[in-house]
Amino acid sequence: MQIRTILYTALFGLGLLTASCVGDLDQMPTTETTSSEVYAQASNYRMVLAKIYASYVLAGQGQGGADGDLTTINGQDFSRGYFNLQEAATDEVANTWLSGNNLSDLTYISWSEKDSWVSDSYYWLYFNISLCNEFLRHCTESEIARFEASEQSEIRTYRAEARFMRALSYWMVLDLYRQGPKVDENTPVSGYIPEAFDGPELFDFIESELTTLVDDASGQALPDTNEYGRAGKPVAWALLARLYLNSAVYRGSVDVQYYTKCISACQEIIGNPSFYLEPDYAKLFNADNHKRTHEILFAMVCDATTSVTWGGGTYLVCGSCGNSSSQDPAKYGLSSGWGMFRARGEIVEKFGDVASTADSRAMFYTDGQSQYFTGAIDNQAEGYFYEKFTNLTDEGVAASNSAATGCSTDYPLFRLADVYLMAAEACLRGGAGLSRSEALDLVNQVRLRAYRQDESGKITDADLTLDFLLDERGRELYLESVRRTDLIRFDRFSTDSYLWQWKGGVLDGRAVNARYNIYPIPDTDHTANPNLSNPLY
Repeated sequence: MQIRTILYTALFGLGLLTASCVGDLDQMPTTETTSSEVYAQASNYRMVLAKIYASYVLAGQGQGGADGDLTTINGQDFSRGYFNLQEAATDEVANTWLSGNNLSDLTYISWSEKDSWVSDSYYWLYFNISLCNEFLRHCTESEIARFEASEQSEIRTYRAEARFMRALSYWMVLDLYRQGPKVDENTPVSGYIPEAFDGPELFDFIESELTTLVDDASGQALPDTNEYGRAGKPVAWALLARLYLNSAVYRGSVDVQYYTKCISACQEIIGNPSFYLEPDYAKLFNADNHKRTHEILFAMVCDATTSVTWGGGTYLVCGSCGNSSSQDPAKYGLSSGWGMFRARGEIVEKFGDVASTADSRAMFYTDGQSQYFTGAIDNQAEGYFYEKFTNLTDEGVAASNSAATGCSTDYPLFRLADVYLMAAEACLRGGAGLSRSEALDLVNQVRLRAYRQDESGKITDADLTLDFLLDERGRELYLESVRRTDLIRFDRFSTDSYLWQWKGGVLDGRAVNARYNIYPIPDTDHTANPNLSNPLY
């Protein structure tokens, strides 16, 4: 199954209740095909699996989310909402179209249970979980016994992938909301109000699922390798590492064993000879980035020739190109830019003087732009535009007509460089299994790539601190939807220990209530399911 080219058709059944009692809220997908019809043929299983993957980056069957799977407030796909939740409230992104794109509350860290992006993202995650659960109901050994042995073997692989995608969605629920309805393939699809997962319960469930999926002895493991855009053991190890690194946040207390587990998970990837750092940092974010399988472990796959989204890579490329500046859209493989967001000055500051730095990751458009704001955050002349993501191929040719059909640039979710930095951080937090000198070497491999193998990019042991790693993650991973998670783990998101312009709704920045470290369960679901709660709101 080629995820980049398979037709993303809606082959799923009527039993796809979104598990959180939202059927009354018009959140249920509509289809004329029943589950029994879909799963009658083995070949349809892979089509449903493609739908599961596609539900992260496509909002519906038509262009840009037309004929949508969910009735959402913003009418956009999950990837666009996830980016907004992870980036808009941080030191990385200054949004331009605040009211029209419903981003004022996120931008100023002042959201409530009624925020549209908070709500949309929550329902998209449970939509994906419901797809996975329905799929898994039809993957039991008794149900697939009617197929040929080779078909059964393929479906078992698909089953492992669906379990991974469910675990990934649940990890995002844990990271964003810290709780959610407790549902799996054995949960009734109607007449049932689910109990709630709390943070530690969600953590334990995700850990159990992922450890099963990487353990060959379980008989349910993912393949060692898989096609690009599909889950294999490496991405499961990467998600485990991210789960363990944030364990103190998710579980409410520090337990050093999880940092050791993080290192072990990272080493499963680091020790795999199939993976190495892409020599050219920029190629990780162009329209040919699907070729970077040696570094990109997993991505939201976008291909404007077969499907169109206004999220994913399209949002990153078009959104970061100005529409009222002197930027030439053709430089990025575009016919026009959207001017949706710019960099806040504090993330740029981490590179020093971007005009003279040798760090190739400092990819900003500065002509006619000021680094910092003197007034309103939505002034396009203030804040540098990003140049990290493009719609150009390796040959410098536009991959698609972005004005009509979006971009073909994939959105990386897990990369090898992130794994290197996670391992180093876990070491500094007390994890065993990696020496300090080995941690330093991993960081310096990332920095040498950034400095095009110039030794001036390397740091010394004295430089290797947790504060340095937070900044280095900002330099390496900006716009990759990890910044909010990182800032919370370092206790910098809501506190006054780190301020950026317009944090908390004031120009110079201010601390905000700690409740904003967690997004609230939407009031609609909170009302429908009395087992859910928002004690901080």
